[in-house]
This record gives sequence, structure tokens and C-alpha cells, in this order.
Amino acid sequence: MTPLVVAAVLVAAVTHAGWNALAHHIKDQVVAFTLIAGGAAVMGAVMACFAPLPAAGAWPYLVVSALLHVGYQALLMRSFSLGDFGQMYPIARGTAPLVVTVAAVLFVGERIGGWQLAGVAVASAGLVGVALWGIRGSGRRPHWAAIAAALATGVSIAAYTVVDGVGVRASGTPLGYIAWLMILEGVLIPAYAVATRRRALLAQLRPHAARGLLGAAMSVAAYGLVLWAQTRAPLAPVAALRESSIIAGAAIGALLFKERFGAPRIVAAGLMVVGIGLMLKAG
Repeated sequence: MTPLVVAAVLVAAVTHAGWNALAHHIKDQVVAFTLIAGGAAVMGAVMACFAPLPAAGAWPYLVVSALLHVGYQALLMRSFSLGDFGQMYPIARGTAPLVVTVAAVLFVGERIGGWQLAGVAVASAGLVGVALWGIRGSGRRPHWAAIAAALATGVSIAAYTVVDGVGVRASGTPLGYIAWLMILEGVLIPAYAVATRRRALLAQLRPHAARGLLGAAMSVAAYGLVLWAQTRAPLAPVAALRESSIIAGAAIGALLFKERFGAPRIVAAGLMVVGIGLMLKAG
């Protein structure tokens, strides 16, 4: 990967951790994701007015990806409602790169070089290890339902990463692809909220509107950068590098939510740096 691609993915990682923290901070997760998904859909509609229409071959991937993203958001809501942000976020994000690596080889036909594979493995080991170590060192019994939801979230992340990696390359326009993806995925959760909350929804949304819409803008920016990077580099190292957001997420959890940081996450940061170095060595 070139330094420009690395920089774009690292910016996306920090931005991604930020919008996840905003979503977690809103206790009513339906309200949080209604604002984020709905806001992203509106932003997508604006971008679609100025971006080329994706090529015909990209639309099946867009539809499948939109459904996978909705499933991911539902699982993420479940994870955040059951567990600490500083533990659920690393488990969800840390499991994805290894699954993406395998799927990219099996289904996309990508060839992963030795240095890239080593980088993905080192980074993923640190990220998954710190999540499991954090659970063990918390002094509490593991919340298995929360862990299961976080692991399922990781699998859904891997699934939409591979689908979007192929789809954006077929689209011919990363901007057009992200615009229509936001439109397609962004209407379902708000529609569910309207159907279930009815007249009470507007009053529930109003106190959190600014925070939720900021999260929407950060979500669109973060994933737009990742989609662009996927047109410039193999899927596996991009996926692994994106999950450096876990380090930012851990710092946010410690600073804003008063969750323990400690030695495990320092070790994870070191392994992440090593993994990035190995991926960059692959060029």
C-alpha cells in the first residue's frame, strides 16, 4: 500500500471510532442509529446528485451490501446495549480482518503476499488478544451474549467488506457507490423506528439530533475513504489497517466512558504498529 492509501485508511479508522462512540453515548440505540442511518441517507442523496451513477455490474453488490450493513447495525446496537464500548468494539472489529483475508483469497481471487499476510496476522492477533485479555482482567464473569453479538458483528463486517470491495471496483465511481449505499441502507432503520415509535419518535430524536447527525457525517466520511482505498489496494491489508480504529476506540472508552485502558491495549497498539510496518513492506 502507498503512504497515501495508508493515511486515508488511518483517518477513516479514527473517524469510525468517533462515530461509534457517539452512537454508544446515546443510550437509546434505536434513536442513535435512526439519526446516524437517516442522516447518512440524506447525505448520500445529496452526493448522488453530483456523482456518476454506478455501473450496472455494481448494483447487485450494492443491494446485498445494504442488507448486510443493516444486519451489522442491528448487531452493533445489540453489542453496545449489552457490553462495555471498550470491549465490544475491539471484539467486533478485531475478528473482521482475518475473515476478510480468507474470503478475499477464496471468493475474490486475491493473492496475499507473505509480508501482507504476516502484517494482517500480527495486527489481528493483537486486536483480538486485547479484547479477550480485557474481558479476563475485568474481574467479572464474561457476558457471553454480548461476546456472541460482538463476534457476529465482526463476521458481518467481514461480509460487507468483501462485497463492497468487489462492488466498488465494478462501479467505476467510489463516490457514486458510497452515495447509493448510504441511500439504500439508510432508510430501513428509520422506517423501523417510525413504525414502532410512531408519534413519540420526534420527541425522542430531538435531544440527540446534533450528536447523531455528526455521527452520520463521520460514518459517511470514514467508509467513503475505506471504499476509495479498496480500489487502490488489496482488501485484506485495508481491512486490517482500518481496524486500528480499535486503539482509538479504546482511548475514547477510557477518556469518555471511564473504562479501563491498561497494559493490554498498550500491547495491542504496539502489535498494530508492527502489523502496519509489515503491510507497508509489501508495498
